[in-house]
Amino acid sequence: MSKTISCINYTISINQKDFLRQCISEIRPSKIFVIVDENTEMFCLPSMYEVVDSHNLNIIRIPSGEQYKTIDTCKSVWGQMMESGADRHSLVLNLGGGVIGDLGGFCASTYMRGIKFIQLPTTLLSQVDASVGGKLGVDLDGVKNMIGVFNEPYAVIIETNYLQTLPYKELLSGYAELLKHGLIANKDIWEDLSQNTDITSLNFEEVVYRSVLIKKSVTEEDPTEKGLRKILNFGHTAGHAIETKSFESDQPLLHGEAIAIGMIIESYLSMSLGYLTLDQYTTIKERIQKLYGNKYKSLPTVEEVLPYMLKDKKNQGGTIQYALLSKPGHAIYDQIVDISVLEKAFEDYKR
Repeated sequence: MSKTISCINYTISINQKDFLRQCISEIRPSKIFVIVDENTEMFCLPSMYEVVDSHNLNIIRIPSGEQYKTIDTCKSVWGQMMESGADRHSLVLNLGGGVIGDLGGFCASTYMRGIKFIQLPTTLLSQVDASVGGKLGVDLDGVKNMIGVFNEPYAVIIETNYLQTLPYKELLSGYAELLKHGLIANKDIWEDLSQNTDITSLNFEEVVYRSVLIKKSVTEEDPTEKGLRKILNFGHTAGHAIETKSFESDQPLLHGEAIAIGMIIESYLSMSLGYLTLDQYTTIKERIQKLYGNKYKSLPTVEEVLPYMLKDKKNQGGTIQYALLSKPGHAIYDQIVDISVLEKAFEDYKR
């Protein structure tokens, strides 16, 4: 059973095989470029050939991994597009996870001051988060998403069948964003998903649909993150910093693993400000750690992550501003917490 979500300026299609063909027919592009990495080229590109003649596609390959989400990779993409004769009437298809969606969308939005692009997210993380809302960009000197733009795609086309190609660890990484959407906006979703013990048995079409509806409603109300959209960063102020620091190790955390830690830490901060009760915080911590384990051995110190947290884009005047929980299922933003409380949150996580 396919589903469609209508946004103000674009459509999100879930499991509608012919929707890509329909979009291409409407756009009538001069050339079509598909950005892939080695994984999506192997597992996902063949199914695209069922919709689009392979002779009409220009394949642009980039390596997989957050470490390649850089301006240098953009220069390679732009160069290949220019060499292949891309013009303002060309179309870019971003077939991949969050890195390809963010980077490919940024490249399309800046090439010749902007050409149309379609997001074709292939991971759970990108299907429920990165592909929706028009946030695009790349990392700078290891700091996540420092260079970027807000620009909406022509369409987002989600195929949940792609999730069958993912290792369990990648599926679990995306699951963290589902839990986050429940914690900030829908307590029933949080209760349902946080107590689920078999992720692979889920009806992903329904789970993705519910989660995308949450992100769609928030981003449409605040498309450029002036206010409400900041709640989507719950778990990310600490989580992004922990993730970035982990890139220096030989076992870097996946995005969702870091965000899971960040949600526990920021739930503690929510409790410290009197929003969550001890029981509510303990429940959140125990359920998340049951799914993701306690990664205290890979947890850096506050002193080590503070420089990255101070670069967070929600900050103002050098003050770290958090999105926190006012209660399970509701979030607030622009919250300030003393560093000493953050240190206690890190200590409590390790227990």
